[in-house]
Amino acid sequence: MSHQALLRLARIAIAAAVAVIGLKLGAWFLTGSVGLLSDAVESLANLAGAVVAYLMLSLAQRPPDEEHRFGHSKAEYFSTGFEGSLILVASGGIAWVALPRLLDPQPLSSVGLGLGVAFVATAINFAMARVLLRSGRESGSITLEASGHHLMTDVWTSLGILAGVGAVEFTGLDRLDPIIALLVAVYILYTGLRLLRRAASGLLDSALPEGDLARIRAVLEEYESKGIRFHAFRTRTAGQRSFISMHVLVPGDWTVKRGHDLAESVEERIREQIKGSTVFTHIEPIEDPASFRDREIPPARPPRRRP
Repeated sequence: MSHQALLRLARIAIAAAVAVIGLKLGAWFLTGSVGLLSDAVESLANLAGAVVAYLMLSLAQRPPDEEHRFGHSKAEYFSTGFEGSLILVASGGIAWVALPRLLDPQPLSSVGLGLGVAFVATAINFAMARVLLRSGRESGSITLEASGHHLMTDVWTSLGILAGVGAVEFTGLDRLDPIIALLVAVYILYTGLRLLRRAASGLLDSALPEGDLARIRAVLEEYESKGIRFHAFRTRTAGQRSFISMHVLVPGDWTVKRGHDLAESVEERIREQIKGSTVFTHIEPIEDPASFRDREIPPARPPRRRP
């Protein structure tokens, strides 16, 4: 997807979040259900996450500059971490509202109308989540994919809340309402922690997924069957971008031109397999023992002691 298409989708997500919040708050106002209120609180986190996602997508698409030679793709991980943090705050807010109601349950009102309004909001979230998940996978945007997963979590919790509020109306057990809200708080707490873990993994330069690594290895094996060798193979992801580096060992009597042509061929084959990737190669003579001394990443230099 183009940069403008991604931003347009992020703007649509913001508009959908505003509509959903209005509907869910209306459902809570009609019924007085703390379960429906917990649903609305989570949607507030969705809105804040959608706004930050739009800002981070805008930043991530900026071209490299003198201070950020590898681009700004990692900005997407800040969006994911921020959204995960908001979910944790929402979980605490839901528990804070639900616990007093658990001790002092209150009857609900206008349940049928409130459930109808909440169901419309859930349908909007479901449609938006499907679009974000599909677009996130197609474009490689962790921001859109995280937002899609968040919205789909919201859909499932909303359905659970709707079923629970319906059960309160059917059975007359008012204490079910805060119990459902607390279960929702625990569930979205898990979702928030999972998003934070993914953001931290991205900021720590995690390797490409195993499926991508397998495709790269298949390409390298074709060249190895012709006597070429590779080592110091490293990969990392940064939002929608992938970085791949390796040393290419060739016979020492090859000309620079021949080695360069081989490196170009390897890089092109890998870029065909991993769309949007940047590939770095370093040619070395296979007969020279020094070629095998720099396969590992050296440890970080210890801080210099002050006199």
